[in-house]
Amino acid sequence: MADIEIRPLEDSPAVRRALAEMLVEVVANGGSVNFMHPLPLETAEVAWADWLAAAARGERIVLGAFDGETLAATVSLLPAPQPNQPHRAEIGKMMTRVSHRGRGLARALLQAAEVLARGQGRSLLVLDTAVEDGAAGLYEKQGYSLAGIIPDYAYKPHGGLTGSAFYYKRI
Repeated sequence: MADIEIRPLEDSPAVRRALAEMLVEVVANGGSVNFMHPLPLETAEVAWADWLAAAARGERIVLGAFDGETLAATVSLLPAPQPNQPHRAEIGKMMTRVSHRGRGLARALLQAAEVLARGQGRSLLVLDTAVEDGAAGLYEKQGYSLAGIIPDYAYKPHGGLTGSAFYYKRI
């Protein structure tokens, strides 16, 4: 993983297109990230334009893992905006291109997000993942604790309901 670079992303046509293509690919391959298959590229671009605009406003941090010039994976850190929750943030939109899975990118992104969260004074991270085909194993190996499972929480990208597992980690 020596040639992998992790950095915060800012909006540009190239970054937005790469993130949108990744989102379409992840959804097509069953990734439960709030969208149904088939996901039009234009819809994915609009979503990323919104999320990157939120990052520009300081409402989230979007990290990217680059393999050379290729944006291969991403995760977002969403600090809780509520006045009574300045200690908490959410991990969201963890995605890795199919071609780059199994290389430790998600783990590295998660660790980078934790460092950023600590730097913002956050001491509690939360996240959720699909019960079927989710990333529970990754999160548990990184020290996240299962808080609970809600059955039939969302539709899988290709149809059919799945539960969602909610995790937390004190950092």
